[in-house]
Amino acid sequence: MRALEAGLACCEVCHQILRIPAPKTGDRAALCPRCRSVVHARKPESIQRTWALTLAGIIFYIPANLLPMMHVQTIAGTQSDTIMSGVIYFMETGSYLIGSVIFIASILVPVLKILILITLLLSVQRRFPHLRRRRQKLYQLTEIVGRWSMVDIYVVSIMVALVQFGALSRIQAGLGAVFFLLVVVVTMLAAMSFDPRLIWDRSPKESHV
Repeated sequence: MRALEAGLACCEVCHQILRIPAPKTGDRAALCPRCRSVVHARKPESIQRTWALTLAGIIFYIPANLLPMMHVQTIAGTQSDTIMSGVIYFMETGSYLIGSVIFIASILVPVLKILILITLLLSVQRRFPHLRRRRQKLYQLTEIVGRWSMVDIYVVSIMVALVQFGALSRIQAGLGAVFFLLVVVVTMLAAMSFDPRLIWDRSPKESHV
């Protein structure tokens, strides 16, 4: 018998195990006797919120890559660069390490996180009974990836430092940077709103086995 079937839940704040009331008309919830936090059997509207935030991340990701990330003004003129043009620039000038870091942190990482979240959401909604351990590892991968989300800000800082020449240049953040920040924020919130316990919930067919 699983914890949910036995009427037990774990507090996400202090990890106290407590009994939650039987389902009636709404969500099963109880008050933690240790830290006084509200404990839910499952996060309320977890799937809906995660879908909304994930789709928002996809929408923001498009202008984040199409719009200029920064505008560099020098005595030779003004140059606007997107994320990909910055990667190409560093690759062409031989700065392969910097170009690779920008490509991984700004392009691969957000795409990987979004794809994992979509995979988890679809598997939970369809009550896919197989490969639960692998899906749990996928969710843990999103947490690991989320720790590297702030790398993108450091990448931009490195790019600014490389082209900053005091009074000879002026750098302004473009709209691409704003949308990219939104991508980082909403994907982090999406990963936080997803309840990994849904992966282990039994489907109606399994319940009768």
